[in-house]
Amino acid sequence: MRYREAHVTTNEIWRYIGSERSDLADTWESLTPERWDSASWCEGWSVRDVAGHLVASAEQTPGHFFAEFAGARFRFNVFAERGAQRCAAAGPSELIRRLRARTTTRNHPPGPVNAMLGEVVVHGDDFRRPLGLSHQTPEAALLVVADSWKKSNLLIGSKRRIAGLRLAATDSTWNHGDGPEVSGPLQSLILAMTGRTQVLDDRSGDGVALLAKRP
Repeated sequence: MRYREAHVTTNEIWRYIGSERSDLADTWESLTPERWDSASWCEGWSVRDVAGHLVASAEQTPGHFFAEFAGARFRFNVFAERGAQRCAAAGPSELIRRLRARTTTRNHPPGPVNAMLGEVVVHGDDFRRPLGLSHQTPEAALLVVADSWKKSNLLIGSKRRIAGLRLAATDSTWNHGDGPEVSGPLQSLILAMTGRTQVLDDRSGDGVALLAKRP
């Protein structure tokens, strides 16, 4: 059965973002100093660095984005690294406070609001999963992210990565594409779409090995 996208309003997406940010802050409050310094799934970044990146993004505005991006000579990785490190230096308590302050605001850098939701979902798992922590984002929010990224190559190249494959969620009606299948929980499929190969070990289907080879 072909999945049909549901219409979701911008107001609904912002509510999902606020809820996920609140859950992130709750998780951060539970972390020991050792866990803050643990490695995340973002190469070269600790849990603290991922937190810094999420706060930097939550506080970003178009004006500041363009000024900082130009200061990084339009190199996105340099721009993101600088923002993450700057905010991470504030320390856990301040990171928690600043993220909680952004659970009801709607400022964001240039780009679709869907991308802001995807960022908080994926980066949340970038530090939770290596720490053995679980979090289930509501299905409605995951559908917004999956539907957005299946047709976008912005920054993460998800459309290119899943081309020629059929992705099918085992805990949702969501599916996309034709070809060798990759099946699993929707939240894990979203992570796989972004290149997080760590989640492919517990996925199934004859498309898993093909997806694992794609950068």
